Amino acid sequence: MAEFDYDVIIVGAGVGGHGAALHAVKQGLKTAIVEAKEMGGTCVNRGCVPSKALLAASGRVRELQDQQHLQSLGINVGNVSFDHTAIANHAQNLVEKVRGDMSNSLNRMKVDTINGWGKVVAPQKVSVISDEGEQTITGRDIILSTGSSPFVPPGIQVDGKTVYTSDDALKLSWLPDWIAIIGSGYIGLEFSDIYSALGSEISIIEALDNLMPGFDRDIAKFAERSLIKPRDIETYVGMMAKTVKPGSPVVIELADANSKEVKEVLEVDAALVATGRVPATKNIGLENIGVETDRRGYIPVNDHLQVVVDGEPVPNLWAIGDATGKMMLAHTASAQGISAVENICGNDHVVNYRAIPAAAFTHPEISYVGLTEDAAKSLGKEEGFTVKSVRSYFKANSKALAEGESDGLAKIIYRQDTGELLGAHIMGLHASDLIQEAANAIAAGQPVQELAFNVHTHPTLSEVLDEAFKRAEVKA
Repeated sequence: MAEFDYDVIIVGAGVGGHGAALHAVKQGLKTAIVEAKEMGGTCVNRGCVPSKALLAASGRVRELQDQQHLQSLGINVGNVSFDHTAIANHAQNLVEKVRGDMSNSLNRMKVDTINGWGKVVAPQKVSVISDEGEQTITGRDIILSTGSSPFVPPGIQVDGKTVYTSDDALKLSWLPDWIAIIGSGYIGLEFSDIYSALGSEISIIEALDNLMPGFDRDIAKFAERSLIKPRDIETYVGMMAKTVKPGSPVVIELADANSKEVKEVLEVDAALVATGRVPATKNIGLENIGVETDRRGYIPVNDHLQVVVDGEPVPNLWAIGDATGKMMLAHTASAQGISAVENICGNDHVVNYRAIPAAAFTHPEISYVGLTEDAAKSLGKEEGFTVKSVRSYFKANSKALAEGESDGLAKIIYRQDTGELLGAHIMGLHASDLIQEAANAIAAGQPVQELAFNVHTHPTLSEVLDEAFKRAEVKA
């Protein structure tokens, strides 16, 4: 490979790029990773990692303030107080540790880390611009892993102080008495969990017709009863934040999502914009190699993660992670990174997106893998099979009862003719851990009639899924 500086150049050192780099080295490839900001990308610095630290701390506050629950276990606790600055420091300390661990792992594996803005300037060539100047490096293959950033709809003014995205919310620099959260996806849900635990009043604004539109309808309804109605949260559904102006107070014009007619004006202390994310694919040199993003900014790729132009792969160019728009999850990016490296090495590999689980780390948690029931029924109608679903409940689970945390539901969705598991959805204690069994089953192609014979430790929460598998009725 003397004609190239590296076998693989990875642009972007988020979770996807990091995973790709480690796997590339294991395959014997000389590897460089280019990063303009911090190691770890969004997930480590402004997403998964710090948000889970905030959720862990605020969750403890919620538990300790729930006198009725504690007394049912025979526990008496006095007044509970917290320091929001110390909670924020806990999150930042975790970020620094994880970021350092990632850097150290790349150093141990002898991956060259190049700090600067990476840009493709020609086939198999990347320019890196930094404070020290500009350099050009060559690689037999290039993987684009440039990530995403928060989406701010038109009409919303962000000042980073009173109107802000999740990037600034994670700093927890202050606790507003009343905060509007725009969007009820997993980001909005998690921050409503944090802020409500720490004493803020909340208004959730959702433009679509249902709260939590990306979740299975049964789980969303259950979550509304558990996460929204018992808490100091009001909701506006089918309403959009037409304009949001920072200040004291923050002024929000609420409009009907269909007619766009203003119906109400809210004045709150702060507004969190949690309306999804957009790919970070500008100024990375795609135009230099004839690649155009789609209308939303995503890099087009085929099943093997090769960048494509008019359906044909661009030689030696790959893209992974949020920039592809397949599933905007950190672990999806990591799986794609490994898959791309496998394909670079000539080992045919395709990611099974239906087997990738996801979770909202609320209290209680929500997790899912595969299809919602509505999506499964649409597929069944298209392909000519009948879809069935069964539910089991935490209130019948001994471990959940012992914990005093029996508010929960597991739901599995499957083909009635073959028993193929199409999806699983869980809300309850440790749902984010429980979903992995269903994800592994989907990946392995195990039908529910086989899963019903798996033996689970008693008493554990895993028996909630076991019960669901056993209730499934299959014709085969």
